[in-house]
Amino acid sequence: MNVIIMIVPLIGTIFGVMYYYNSREFTQLLLAQPVKRSSIFLGQYFGVAISLSLSLILGLGIPFAAYGLFKSPAIWDFTMLLITGLFLTLIFSALAFNIALSNENKIKGFGYAILLWLFLAVIYDGIFLLFLVYFQDYPLDKFSLAASMFNPIDLSRILILLKLDISALLSYTGAVFKQFFGTPLGTLASIGMLVVWVILPLYRLKKVVGKKDF
Repeated sequence: MNVIIMIVPLIGTIFGVMYYYNSREFTQLLLAQPVKRSSIFLGQYFGVAISLSLSLILGLGIPFAAYGLFKSPAIWDFTMLLITGLFLTLIFSALAFNIALSNENKIKGFGYAILLWLFLAVIYDGIFLLFLVYFQDYPLDKFSLAASMFNPIDLSRILILLKLDISALLSYTGAVFKQFFGTPLGTLASIGMLVVWVILPLYRLKKVVGKKDF
């Protein structure tokens, strides 16, 4: 689970930024051709995202299949693990392209990309927990649910923990999360939010590409 939650977003972020900066000259050559800008950059994004997604599926799927995954009842838990991993790959690859497009300086781009991953993977949780502890005397059920929705890593972690039936690891808010995310409606809402996390960066990517002076 830690590989999916922490390493997959980091790999998607690094590879997305790296690919953009390393292919700038080729991209400028493509921009001189009668091809839509959005087609060029969306094509590059999907090339990176699909490649990373396939590597995740094959890298995790082949070993588990060799150990008899298809004969085990844990296959549905593993499926949720793969789904969240694929969403994280798509999300952080899109965020990486947005960061790279907004920063011509390669060092700044890499720095902002790592900072974004660090914030969503570590710092966000720390701030969230501090807020919950500091305001523990107040009803924070809805706030906890909303705050989790605004972080794709947290959202994916909750979905996996609930699927593995170890929601006690979610501390005293675990009952609240299980009551919402453990229902079919909650799961559907969570998947829908992850889809939104994919769509919004792609929408911004398309807008920035249309206005940017290369």
